[in-house]
Amino acid sequence: MENFAFYSPTQFVFGKDTESEAGKLVKRFGGSKVLLHFGGGSVVKSGLLDRVKKSLDAEGISYVELGGVMPNPRSGLVYEGIDLCKKEGVDFVLAVGGGSTIDSAKAIAAGVVYDGDFWDFYRGKRIEEALPVGTILTIAAAGSEGSPDSVITYEDGMYKRGASGDAIRPKFSILNPALTQTLPPYQTAAGITDIMAHLYERYLTNSKDVEVTDRMIEALLLTMVHEGPRVIENPNNYEARANIMWAGTMAHNNCCGVGRSQDWLSHTIEHELSALYDCAHGAGLAVTMPAVFKYELSHDVMRFAKVAVRVWGCQMDFDHPERTALEGINAFKNFLSSIGMPVTFGELGAKEEDIPKLVDVLCNGDGRTGSISGFITLNEEECAKIYKMMM
Repeated sequence: MENFAFYSPTQFVFGKDTESEAGKLVKRFGGSKVLLHFGGGSVVKSGLLDRVKKSLDAEGISYVELGGVMPNPRSGLVYEGIDLCKKEGVDFVLAVGGGSTIDSAKAIAAGVVYDGDFWDFYRGKRIEEALPVGTILTIAAAGSEGSPDSVITYEDGMYKRGASGDAIRPKFSILNPALTQTLPPYQTAAGITDIMAHLYERYLTNSKDVEVTDRMIEALLLTMVHEGPRVIENPNNYEARANIMWAGTMAHNNCCGVGRSQDWLSHTIEHELSALYDCAHGAGLAVTMPAVFKYELSHDVMRFAKVAVRVWGCQMDFDHPERTALEGINAFKNFLSSIGMPVTFGELGAKEEDIPKLVDVLCNGDGRTGSISGFITLNEEECAKIYKMMM
C-alpha cells in the first residue's frame, strides 16, 4: 500500500424528504445568496425545485437561477454561470440534479474566484479555491456529490476533460433515493454502469498489497450486481435505489482508491465517444470497458482473474488463469447487456470511420502528447485498436 492523504469533509444527509433541509444546510455553511443550478424540466415538473426554493425562503436566503445543464455539460453555460454569480454577488452554488449539473456547478464555483479562464483547471491546474458547493442528487451515477472532481466539455473543439481539487468537494450533499424513482430504466442502467466503472478504475492498480480497498471495491461491485437487476425490474424499489445511491457515493469519494494507483483509461477513452456522439456517459462506458479490459488483460492476468472469481463467481483455472480472467470480463459485459446497456459501437451509434478523429482528439487534443496512461500506457495505434475492438 502506498502513502496517502484522504480528506472527505462532505456532510451527507440521506433519506426521504431530506431536500426540505436545503435552506438550513446552506445557512450552516455560510451561504446568503445562492446560485440555483439545474438541468431541464424534470426538477421543475416534479416540484423538486419549488420545494428547494421554499426551503431557502424559510431561512431568508436569496437566490438566482440558472437552468439548462445538458448531459456532458458544456463550457458555454459555465461561462454564463460565472458571469451571473459575479454580477449578482452569489456566495454559494447549489446544484439540483445529477452528475452533469454538479460538475457544471463545481466549474462555476471555481471560476468565480479565479482571475483567469476556468478552463485552465481542465488543462491540469489544480483547483485551490472555489465558492462553497452543495448538491441535491437526482440520479445515482457520477459520484460527483462526494468527490473533488468535475468533467466539462469545451465546445471549441469538443474536448471533454476533468479537473480536481478539494475546494470543489461539496460542503453538503442531500441524497434522497426517492428522487430517482421516476428515472427511465435506461438512465438508471447508465448510472449503475458509471458506478461500476468508478470501482473497476480503482481496482485495476499496479500497487501491491491493497487487500482492504480490494475487498471494499469487491463488496460494492457485488452490491451493484445484486441491486441493479432488482431496480430495473421494479423502478419503485426504494431500498434497492437506496443501496445503489450510497454505493455510487462510496465508489467515487475515493475511500476505495487510497493507497493505490488507479487506471481511468476506460473513462479517458469513453470521453471522446460522449463528446462526439453526445451519448450517455454510462452507455459509452458499457461499450468501452470490456474492450479496454481485454486489451489490458495480459498486463496483470491475476488481477482480472481475482475479480472474476470474487465478484462474478467464476471458477479459478490455475493452469490457465487468462481463461478465468476473460470469463469474468465476459460476465461483466453480459451483465451490462442484461440491464439494457449497449455493448457495441453500432448499438451506441458510433461509426468506424470516426475512429481516426476519436484517436487524434484523445491522444493529441488540448495539450496531450500522443499517448494516455493508467493501468498501462497507450499510444495512438493502441487506442485505435481498442476502438476497433468495440465494433
